[in-house]
Amino acid sequence: MGDGDTQALRDAIGDWATGGPEEPARELAVRMGVRTAVLLEGPSDLAAVDALAGRRGRDLPSEGVCVVPMGGAMNIGRYAALLGPPGLGLRLAGLCDEREQPFYERGLRRAGAPDHGFFVCLRDLEDELIRALGTAEVEEIVGAEGDFRAWRTFLRQPAQHGRSRQEQLRRFLGTKKGRKIRYGRLLTEALDPGQVPAPLDDLLTSL
Repeated sequence: MGDGDTQALRDAIGDWATGGPEEPARELAVRMGVRTAVLLEGPSDLAAVDALAGRRGRDLPSEGVCVVPMGGAMNIGRYAALLGPPGLGLRLAGLCDEREQPFYERGLRRAGAPDHGFFVCLRDLEDELIRALGTAEVEEIVGAEGDFRAWRTFLRQPAQHGRSRQEQLRRFLGTKKGRKIRYGRLLTEALDPGQVPAPLDDLLTSL
């Protein structure tokens, strides 16, 4: 299956989740042989999962896995109902942040889906990646990407004074549209095999 098929399925699922028809998503899922849906909060998580899968030689669509960004953690209940036992009957997996874990548990329980396929990041995946690489290496990547001037300007903001470098970097990644997505991929690609954060590693291993 090509990237176009995968994106078409994601689009059909997103349309269904916002009140559109069920049939296009169901037909595509059947035609593509999808057995598992990986539910992620947004596109930056998707970029990281895709990057790690590529590094490990995994072709998730050909394995019957569709990775779906939900457009926010609060959508877990709706997506679990559509794609899990009440809907397409797919196995569900994914990542969630620790503060949102109870919300995920309730949403999955209402959908009759087990939660053992979901792996918990302490704060969020960006934070896990920064901690895994170390702040010095992340700053090197920021510089190599041509964002050093923007980073130094960001550090001069009064709101950043007194924050740890870890927290400053985490906030910096979210200050410009598309930056979290780009760095989700870049930071994942920079990881040594033994540096992969446990939630991300466990998710890929479980699929």
